[in-house]
Amino acid sequence: MAETATASTVGPDELAALKRVALDGGLDGRAKLSCSGLADQLDASAQTASRRLQRLDDAGLVDRDVFADGQRVAVTDSGVTLLRREYADYRRLFEDDATLSLDGTVTSGMGEGRHYISLSGYMEQFRDRLGYEPFPGTLNVELTAESARARGELEALAGESTPIDGWEDGDRTFGPATCYAARVESEAGTYDGAHIIVPERTHHDATQLELIAPVKLRDALGLDDGERLTVSVGEA
Repeated sequence: MAETATASTVGPDELAALKRVALDGGLDGRAKLSCSGLADQLDASAQTASRRLQRLDDAGLVDRDVFADGQRVAVTDSGVTLLRREYADYRRLFEDDATLSLDGTVTSGMGEGRHYISLSGYMEQFRDRLGYEPFPGTLNVELTAESARARGELEALAGESTPIDGWEDGDRTFGPATCYAARVESEAGTYDGAHIIVPERTHHDATQLELIAPVKLRDALGLDDGERLTVSVGEA
């Protein structure tokens, strides 16, 4: 069976092609491209350019319509996320105060956060690594479309992250997570000392953000469902 490409297996050559598609208009719509034109920009053969586009397509990073005189290519949300990760890496290299701000609205969760946060295998690590025992539950945030794409930059903020290891309890295994130190701002005020928690295994998609803190954030900031807030990671 042929191997299917994924975003995690895309290499620097494909990333260069993805950047070229974006620069040629692929972020705003469907850029009209020819393999020969892309090849000239990449200093590669037309066959090589075609293979790179096909690999990006297979990985779900671009969406293509092929015609007799060329093709129209659009960068997908996954492709935008990958480019944003690269952008965040360069910001960390050249900007001393690089931050990531995510906007969204408060929403009710499914109650899973309360259960998992309270498990001893996680709680012990929170105390040891974050320096506090979280309120048993998470604040759930529905991100705007732009912030949902931008959250891919989180992975570049390694200096703000704390790993939480997976663990076992009898026959059941619990997956790892990563916590990112964050500041939460709403119209009612600001709370420093929260963390975005990103489980490796989750039912949430990229539009959902979960926050933990030593206090109940809803009460600390007087938040109700539907209220807007901003979650910032990195140096202020």
